[in-house]
Parts: sequence; C-alpha cells; structure tokens
Amino acid sequence: MTLSSNTKTAALSTGYRVKGWMQRQVKRDWVKLSLAGLWLSFVAAHVATNSLLVQLVESRLQTLFFEIRGPRAAPADIVILAMDDESFSQAEYYRTDPAEYSYLAPIAGSPWQRRAYAIAIERLLEAGAAAVAVDILMFSDSSYGPDDDRALAEVLARYGDRVVLATSVDDAQLRQGALIRPTQPLPLLRDTPVHTGNINSPTEPNGRIHRHGRVYLNALEASLADIDAVSTLPSDVTTTQSFAEATLAAAQVEHPPYRGDFINFYGPTRSFNHVPFWYVLDPDNWGNHLGGGRFFQDKIVLIGATARFLQDFHQAPFSETLLHPEPMAGVEILANDIANLRSGQTLRQGLPSPWLGGLLVVVSGAGFVLLLRRFNRPVARLGWTLATLGGWFWLSYGLFAGAGVLLPTGAPIIGLMMLGSTYIVADIVTEQLRKQRLRQTLEQYVTSPIVQEIISQQDDLHDLLKLREAEVIGLLLANRYRVMQLLGSGGFGETYVAEDTQRPGSPICVVKQLRIISNDPRAHRLGRRFFEGEAETLEKLGHHSQIPRLLAYFEAQNSFYLVEEMIDGSLLKDELAARRPLPQTYVLDLLLGLLPVIAFVHDQGVIHRDIKPSNIIRRRADGQLVLIDFGAVKLISNKLADTGAHLTSTSTIGVGTQGYMPSEQSAGLPKFGSDLYALGVTAIEALTGIPAYALRRDVNGELLWRHEAPHVDPSFGDILSRLVFYDFTDRYQRAEAVLADLAEVEAVVRSQPQPAALTSPAGRQYNGHTPYGMCIDSLNTHDLDEPEAAEDTTRMLPGDWFNTDEDISSSAGDDSET
Repeated sequence: MTLSSNTKTAALSTGYRVKGWMQRQVKRDWVKLSLAGLWLSFVAAHVATNSLLVQLVESRLQTLFFEIRGPRAAPADIVILAMDDESFSQAEYYRTDPAEYSYLAPIAGSPWQRRAYAIAIERLLEAGAAAVAVDILMFSDSSYGPDDDRALAEVLARYGDRVVLATSVDDAQLRQGALIRPTQPLPLLRDTPVHTGNINSPTEPNGRIHRHGRVYLNALEASLADIDAVSTLPSDVTTTQSFAEATLAAAQVEHPPYRGDFINFYGPTRSFNHVPFWYVLDPDNWGNHLGGGRFFQDKIVLIGATARFLQDFHQAPFSETLLHPEPMAGVEILANDIANLRSGQTLRQGLPSPWLGGLLVVVSGAGFVLLLRRFNRPVARLGWTLATLGGWFWLSYGLFAGAGVLLPTGAPIIGLMMLGSTYIVADIVTEQLRKQRLRQTLEQYVTSPIVQEIISQQDDLHDLLKLREAEVIGLLLANRYRVMQLLGSGGFGETYVAEDTQRPGSPICVVKQLRIISNDPRAHRLGRRFFEGEAETLEKLGHHSQIPRLLAYFEAQNSFYLVEEMIDGSLLKDELAARRPLPQTYVLDLLLGLLPVIAFVHDQGVIHRDIKPSNIIRRRADGQLVLIDFGAVKLISNKLADTGAHLTSTSTIGVGTQGYMPSEQSAGLPKFGSDLYALGVTAIEALTGIPAYALRRDVNGELLWRHEAPHVDPSFGDILSRLVFYDFTDRYQRAEAVLADLAEVEAVVRSQPQPAALTSPAGRQYNGHTPYGMCIDSLNTHDLDEPEAAEDTTRMLPGDWFNTDEDISSSAGDDSET
C-alpha cells in the first residue's frame, strides 16, 4: 500500500472551479434581481387582473380573518322562525291524537301546507312584527289543493305590503349556451301587495358565500347587457331586488346604499335568535313563551329551513371550519345580509380597482427587495421576511376587523414570500457551494486539530474523519511501521501512532510525516537535506531521559518520516483541565521538573518554540515530565519556504501557539528566553486556573496575574513574573538562572501551608507527591493542541485555500533555529 495523499496536488479541480463560478454568479445581484423581478411581475399581473387564483387566496384569508376575529353580537330585532327538526317532529303528536293537537295539522305532512305560513304571517304581523320574509320558493301549486294556495293569498292580500316571498335565478348550462330562468312565486301570490326578493348569492372560488345578493344581481345584469342592448323586451333584472333589499323595503326601513360587496358576518349558525316554527302554532308556547306575540314586536322575522333533511346549508365564514364545524343555513346568511345592509357595515375593498392592487404589489415588492439587499446573512433576511409577512398580514387584519376594509393580502404575502425565498434560497445555495469547496479543502487536512474543530461544528462533515482514518489505518510504512491511529495533521503532514512490526512484541511508536507537495525537484532536494539535519538534532536531544528518543527516520513516496518513542502517560493539559488554581508547590515541582530539560535543549543550541500543556506528558512509569513535539517538520517547512521553493501546502505554517508565544517569537526572532516565557505562562496557568489566552495584560503588554493568586509567596511570584516579562531583555535568558533563584525560595515555598480549597487535579488534597493528574493513555488523545486557544497557529492551514492556480504562491516563512 502507498499513501494516496502523496499524489495529491493543490491544483483546483474542474468541479471545484465550476462550483466557485456558480457561487460567484449566485452571489451577484443581477441574478437575484432578475428572479425577484419575474416573481414580482407574475404576482402583480394576477392581482391586477383579479385572477381566479387571487380570488381563491383572498377568500380563504377572509375566512381566516373571521375565525381570528370571532363572533360578534347579532342584532336582536332580526329573528329567524326556524323550520327546524323540532318543528317537523311535531307531526308525531298530531298523528297520535289529531283532536288534541289539531293546531299542528298544517305542519303534519311534508311539505307543510301553505296555510301554515298564512297562519304564521297573520299572527306575526298582528303581533306587531315589522316585516316577515319567507325564504321558501313557492313557484308551483300546493299539493294540498287550490284552497291551500288561496288561504295564503288571502293573508298576503291583507298583509302583503309587509311580507317578502323568495325568488331565484337558475343558470342552466346547455349546449346552446347559458339559459337564465327566473323562479317566481305563483301568479296567485304575486297578484297581492307582496314583495319579492332574490335569494341568490355569488359563490367564491373556495365554495363559500362571502358577498351579498345585490352583487349577484349586478353581475347578472352585466352578463345580460349585450342581450338587453338589442332586445325590445324590458329586462326584469334591473327591477329585481335582492332578498335583503326587499325585506327592508317591506319593513319600511331606510338604509344606506351598499358600501361594499362583502357580508360582514356576525358569527356562526344561531348567532341570530332562532324560534321553532311550531311555537307560533301552539297556543301554549305562543301565549307563554312568546308572550302572546309580544316577542316579535317591531322585529324583522325570517321564515326559513334549518332542518337537516332539507339540506339548505351553505359554506360561509364561521361554517364548516376548524373552530366552527357546523354548516350555516341559507336563512342565516340572508339574516346577515339584511343586518349588514341596514347598518351599512358591509366589508369593502380598500382599493377600488384591481390594477391599483397590482401597483401596490409592485411598489411594496420593490421596497422589500431594497430592504433585503441591506442584509447579507440568510438569518437576517429570513427574519425580515417573516417580520414583513407578519406585518402585512396583521395590518390587513386590523383594517378588516377595525374599519371593515379589505386590502389585497394573500397575493402580496405570496409575492413577498417568493421574493424573500429567492434571496434566502440564493444564500443557501451559495452556502452549500461554499461548504462543498470547504469540504474538498478540508479533506487535505482532515485530522488537523483546527480542522477537527471545524468538523465538530458541522454535522455534514463528520464523515471526513472516518474517510481519512479508513484510508490510513493499517497502512504499512517502509514495510515496517503499521499505522494504528491518526494523532494529528497540518499543512506539513500527518502524525500517526504505529507499531513496529520488525521488533519483538511490535512496540508502539509515533511516526511524523513531512509531506512536500510540489512539482519543483529543488524543493525535494532541499527538504531531504534539511530533514537529515533535523533528524541528527533530534537524535542528540533524545539522549535526555525526559525527551522522546528518535528511533528512526526514512523517506518514502516523496515524504519524509520521523519515528519517535511513544510516551505512555497523561498530558499536562488534562491535569489543568479542571481550571482550578493549583498549589504553588505543584507549580514549583513543575518548574523544577522541566527547567533541567530546557537547559539541556538550549545547551544543544535548540529552541523548542512550542512549550505548552499539550506538549508536556507526565510519564506513567515514573511520574516524570516529558517534553514532546519539537516541531522539526514545521521548521523544515519554514526553511523550504525561505529558499523560495514552490510549495503548496507548507507556505504559511507557523511555529508556536498564541498565548504561550512571546512577542519576539511572533516576529520570527525566537530566543532561548522564548521557551522560558512559555514555561512561565504554563506555570501561571496552573497557579491561577486561567487559560493562557484568557490572561489579561496591561497597557505595556505585561501579564496581570498576581491578583488571581494572592496565596503565592512574593519571592516565588517575582520569579514567575520575570519569566513572562514582555521585554525579552528583562527576562531570564538561561534556565540555569531560574533554577538558581528557585533554589533560594524552595524551602520557604514548601514550608508554607497550602489553602484548604486547593486540591490536586484528580480532586485529592495535594500532598506534594506525584503523580498529579489522571493517567490518560496518550494513545487515546486525539488533540495535541490546546482546545482553549483562541488562535492556534501551530498547525495553521494554508492561507491560499480558495485561490486559483495562478494565485497560489509560496510565502516566506518565519526564521527558524535548530
């Protein structure tokens, strides 16, 4: 097996370029503006022409507005004398004893005798009712004989001027065209002073009745205008009254003209008072319940069917909805129409012409687009879209409920929704394209701690770790080292835990890779030379017992590898993870344990450059602190960059970690004192429990930490402060000087009592003995860098991720010392 990653280059694939081009096009305003313009024109055209789709949406919203508003009290002087199920059931009493219940004879059969209506009309009007409107079509002779019709005609002859009979218009669709057939009462009944009123109402596209009867007659008159223009016969439509108009005329009630086309419904069925029809016939109910008819005095009485089997029910607001599932009887709709006409409280359109609605959509849509262009984040655009939609909806509802004005609502909301969706979808598409490009790039650095942090926050990227791990697990390097686990990655390469298959027991070791991705042969020659020099340096450092030994180094597949001793123990960062202040004796032992190691390293002419808790391991075998990760491969990468060799993935790798790195090292001029500074910051972090990146500084750049550890011995605190002075000339220059000063204060520090609240990292009272923390096998530690660091430049990803081939160039690295 060979490393597939060695064959990768930084050249952007064709798919990568295409996705980048698509991302740029989607982000451009002209694409979004074009789509927004198309949607806006589409919606505005529908509104301006009052299309069937617009009518459907608006009628549905109007029904919703009624549901939100809820029922209102209906006028008490409009009463429905209901032909209900209770009245029809009285026939059973008549059949059981006709003599006793003789007054029920007119309603004992089905249909009822017209004498029943005659009796009711006579009694109601004699009791002082303002008018009686009968919502029953009487266009054929009575099945009970001519005497039955004459009985009703005689009553109408006396009281007809206060009575309304129903008429209707049937629109039959024939092959020859539409046939308009008016349905009128019998001539015998019409030859009385009776009023007639048309009971037809227009039906909306949603199947509900929203508009009053006069609208139906106006539409019928308009449809017959061409015929009337050439006909010599007078048109009956122009003289026909709606049922509401005829009823108010019979009651001699002056009313304002219709202000709008829509009925302002009061509520669901039975919003108006219902009185069972048989109460008028029954002497007991008439005398006791209705007060001898006084209940009807000065009231408009509608007689109509509410019995289930008569099926005179219609869909309307407050009927057959979620909150009001009961259907509404036709007579109840007529009662709403009459009450609206009398009070002048019909609903009216806020804009007199549909084209004004289209203009409103264009203007509001253009303003909304200007608003969306002020924001770039999809969340902000979504928020403003929802706020605008909600604002328009509640504005329309407020005008509906408060002023009886109907604004175009559904279509504008759909238009604004589509405009907002256009921008939001464009943002989402752009984000998805960006994520795909990011995914392609992250595949190159999938095990880097920084990349892992990115992946941990993106659920759709979690599989990258598994994919890369699946590629390398079991890989055999140099026919000897079998990869068991990925420890980390960066622009320089990857770090593995491997087993040495050619040694007894296959011991565990750490393999670090330097991957040079370049087509420049000079880069490989220089890399080999630098690599061999660094390997010799690491070999010398490994002679110290507290530095991992270099076991081997080799070159394979244009990559260079270092094989180092695997240290079994726990990271110092795990001991500090609780973020509790530790005893000063703990910190003293930390310094005394590491300063001799640093002195040895400096004696070899080497600067570590990256001392921090995640690069210090407490060895499980003896509790000694071991200094790891000398960053040789990073130094080689920077040296290659200094030579001007054309590198792809190593050109911006830094050495050091923010928070532990002093100013001179950040400037590319590390000193021996730079390592002492990092050790001092680590000691202060342990002493205060505050991570390095969170420590505050004064205006001169000095760390402010003494107030966080008031229990520290002043002399010991002075040593720590000198370790971390901002000016490197004021700091300790050699580890031996620090050890000498610590020797003077060690006895005092150890003799001082420790605060009771300070415990060891494992939670036990500190007793001055190692081990200090939890023993965590370093094989299970995936992250070798500080997770708390705000900016960890140790394994910084290349800065030219998203550049084109022409833009990619190597940048000069910082000066390095070995």
